[in-house]
Amino acid sequence: MSTRRTKALHFDIHGRVNISVDANAPAAKQLQSMLACFASDTERQAEIIVDDQPEFMPDAGHVEHELAYTDHSVRFQADRVQVVRDADNWRIHGPGELLTTVVPVLDAAMVARGAAMFHAATMAFRGHAIALPAAGGTGKTSTAAKLMRREGWSFMGDDWAFLAEDATLLGYAKPMFIKPHHRAIYPHLFEGARKPLVPSRFSGPVGRLTTVVHPYVIRYPRLADFSRRWSPEHRMVTPQAAFPGREITTQAPLAAAIYIERYDGARTRAVERTSDWMVDRMIGNFHIEMAGFSQRVVTGLAATSVLPWREHFAAKGLVLNKALDGRPCHLLQVPEAYSADQASDDIVRHLEELLPSVLDEQI
Repeated sequence: MSTRRTKALHFDIHGRVNISVDANAPAAKQLQSMLACFASDTERQAEIIVDDQPEFMPDAGHVEHELAYTDHSVRFQADRVQVVRDADNWRIHGPGELLTTVVPVLDAAMVARGAAMFHAATMAFRGHAIALPAAGGTGKTSTAAKLMRREGWSFMGDDWAFLAEDATLLGYAKPMFIKPHHRAIYPHLFEGARKPLVPSRFSGPVGRLTTVVHPYVIRYPRLADFSRRWSPEHRMVTPQAAFPGREITTQAPLAAAIYIERYDGARTRAVERTSDWMVDRMIGNFHIEMAGFSQRVVTGLAATSVLPWREHFAAKGLVLNKALDGRPCHLLQVPEAYSADQASDDIVRHLEELLPSVLDEQI
């Protein structure tokens, strides 16, 4: 373990997992931004430690040229990232931006403490949480904006969240990525002198190019920071800027989970599903929506038995099954041909039809 002592940044993830980041590490700037809603002035024993000081790995085994590993650590050779597991505690070392490593490790650490990370828009309505798991580009960010214009709604997050086994939804109000097609929905974010964005018709090709170069850019923090700040694909804004003067809810009891997907049909439809179906979708959707290197981290930890598939996914499934037990689960299918504006209008209309009866059952 590294013995270097420097000032650290501290993040408290809903009182379950504490993250300590070496303030001098190249990863500090990005993590300070992306974990800002969990920033803490209190120093506590950390379950996840992040710095740029790798640990010695005596007698390491190798998986071709990609991985070096021991019983409790893995080094991703090309990316110079090392993940060390010490029971339910973790250490992450690397010279680049490390958010893509932190995300799957944070999920594993939270699962060990009774909560599972998933990918969704999360909102609160009349004191109860609504989870809207969905793939990227489905209309989550647009839907959140339209719900926030209605009475009784508050924001929890538009990308990641945590669901505890006692059915408490734990929000993650991280910065939001506003894209050109959001102009009509978030007009105040496009006022005045702003970073130029590509026209909506070019955002798809630019987004695909960004995905291709992302694994290489994050190895160089200064370049990655420049790219993030000046990318014409999106603007990164805080939820407070997106919803000025509106409430941000940090946790609430889950009332319902509604999985939203685009499909080839002609009209939006809601279909009731089982909680087992929802658990499978939430696990699969979180995994596929992670960045490519995050997926490689999960695979590398599993391939070397540092965190076996069987252990992680069985434990995560158990947490989600307990949380969703007895709670309504639906699939909401929205025509693929709809724009983000059209899709979000239909999603909001169906939610307003579904939720009063759901909430009456929960209260």
